[in-house]
Amino acid sequence: MKVTIIGCSGSMSGKRSAASAYLVQAKERAGGNRSHEARTWSVLLDFGPGAMGQLLNYLDPALLDSIVASHLHADHFADIVGMQVYRRWYPEGALPKIPVYTPGDGVARTRGISDDPIDETYETEFDFVQVKPGDVVQLGPMKIEFFRANHTIPAHCIRLTAPSDEDPDRDVVFTYSGDTDTCEGVIDAATGADLFLCEAAFEEGRDSVRGVHMTGLRSGEVANQAGAQKLLLTHLQPWTDPIKTQTDAQKKFDGEVHVVQAGEEYVF
Repeated sequence: MKVTIIGCSGSMSGKRSAASAYLVQAKERAGGNRSHEARTWSVLLDFGPGAMGQLLNYLDPALLDSIVASHLHADHFADIVGMQVYRRWYPEGALPKIPVYTPGDGVARTRGISDDPIDETYETEFDFVQVKPGDVVQLGPMKIEFFRANHTIPAHCIRLTAPSDEDPDRDVVFTYSGDTDTCEGVIDAATGADLFLCEAAFEEGRDSVRGVHMTGLRSGEVANQAGAQKLLLTHLQPWTDPIKTQTDAQKKFDGEVHVVQAGEEYVF
């Protein structure tokens, strides 16, 4: 499995990064038929402002297999409009539709962002599928599981299981928190994860509101409770201090902790 940080700025795009968007890729296991070349599957987790342009640096959008939205706030979903235009008006002919998994009405949300008429369904570009906590989707070699997040609107924590790039006979687990405060769902989603990408938009001592975001400290607590192997911190807003956030997480989690930056790749 490979994870590429397309965008990691919290709540808005930032000076050095688009808003939330993460490209996850996994190779099929080689089958018994040697003439069959195992292909790589590509999924986008969230698609915030600025992500469409940055994605072009890492993947031809024509090769994208699916989009999975943790929730439908604009900072995680706004660039769905750019993808729709790209797929419909691709110069060599319209691209085939891909599934888009959302915890709410993805069609209505897309229509609202783009201000399209009520009869626009995007059915030639997207197959919108509404998912709920407990649902499981199999997409190529990836098993995608959804867990209830603790946020201001319906939201999911997402767990992906797929073959390891380093040892294709072994499965690895990648968990993405989406936007959430501490809750059972995020701990369950991250249990035993090889790589745990966790939001940490709030700062200890500065942000006291609960039920919205985690701090570095709470992210570290969740990673520790879940028994994750490596903690990646993301969704830091432009005014959030990455050094303090990482230091706070390290107070509660003994494993490796890193604040991600756009363009980083993790292969495991």
